Amino acid sequence: MSADAVFAALADPTRRGLVESLASAPATATDLAKGLPMTRQAVSKHLAMLAAAELVSTERRGRETRYTLRPEPLREVSRWVDAVGDEWADRLSRLERSIRD
Repeated sequence: MSADAVFAALADPTRRGLVESLASAPATATDLAKGLPMTRQAVSKHLAMLAAAELVSTERRGRETRYTLRPEPLREVSRWVDAVGDEWADRLSRLERSIRD
């Protein structure tokens, strides 16, 4: 999993919405497209980018592909964000103390 791929995939609001939808339950591109102002083909392209970032897994069932959210890449990115956030919080605290002293 590449953090760059995850961030690129999540940079688009449509893909973030698809991730949120898939957090509830697996779905097909047709199911997901029903609530969006775009074609099933456009939704499929967004899902392909999520799959490339390993954010979703796919399972073929007959003619349909069912997409399931994979939380592991999100957890890895979340840990990185937390670590970076902690480092900056420490830096800002030290700066604030040095300004007050």
